[in-house]
Amino acid sequence: MFNKKKQFDKRYLLILIIVVIALALVVLAVSLKKDRNLSLPERIIKDSGITVLRVVNTPFKVIKNKLDDIHKKNNIYKKYEKIKKKTDEMDKVKAANKNLENEVKKLKDALKLNTVLSNKVACNATIVSRNVGYWYEEVTIDKGKKDGISKNMAVVNSNGLIGRIIKVSNHYSTVKLLSNDNMDNKISVKIAINEDFVYGLISNYDSKTNTYTVEGISQNVDIPEGADVVTTGMGTTFPSGLLIGKVKKITKDNFDLSKVVEVNSAVNFDDIDYVTVLKREVK
Repeated sequence: MFNKKKQFDKRYLLILIIVVIALALVVLAVSLKKDRNLSLPERIIKDSGITVLRVVNTPFKVIKNKLDDIHKKNNIYKKYEKIKKKTDEMDKVKAANKNLENEVKKLKDALKLNTVLSNKVACNATIVSRNVGYWYEEVTIDKGKKDGISKNMAVVNSNGLIGRIIKVSNHYSTVKLLSNDNMDNKISVKIAINEDFVYGLISNYDSKTNTYTVEGISQNVDIPEGADVVTTGMGTTFPSGLLIGKVKKITKDNFDLSKVVEVNSAVNFDDIDYVTVLKREVK
């Protein structure tokens, strides 16, 4: 190891001697009279000295350029990090604003509903709990007995019928959704055809397509696609005229005796936050 160090020191010493000699030659060349023609030995000495200086100086220039490049790249990276941080902050603000706009829109839609259902006492509520395992079966809202809520009251949002109240505590209520696969009572609906209606029963809901199946339509009438499907008001749970959805497709049953209507749900059951409970008719 000592021998290697010694060789290394000798190498640097040799470079230093060459540089000193080159400098001496340059100084000698410069000190000569400018208007005098140089002799051949002087020209050789001058050219050799300058060449040696250029050769020795080249590695230092390369290193300096590399260091300058690294410094510039570091500055560019720091600027990029600052810009990226600002961009990320802007994206967060935009996302928050968009979420707030969506919340405000839903609240406005819920409030508009109260003016439409003028013959009902409407109670606005927020969904506070929804079990992932029973996503299409039921939800919990933040209104209960203290708010005048009782079993079998209809629950809607600005788009249409959602379900009915099945359990009530002092401060909360459970809503059985219309998308529930276990419908204990089939819901009576009517389909608008010009100024008349045809009647049927909702027998099934498909969560994959967000559609209902309406059966039991025996009338021999043409049902147009896009026709409104609403509640009939028969029974004590759902008042008349609550929107269920619109007709998507019409087929016939297995016995070719009655029509089977596929209905697009007016409600997106994957995106419900605010609802309205229809408490009772105004007397």
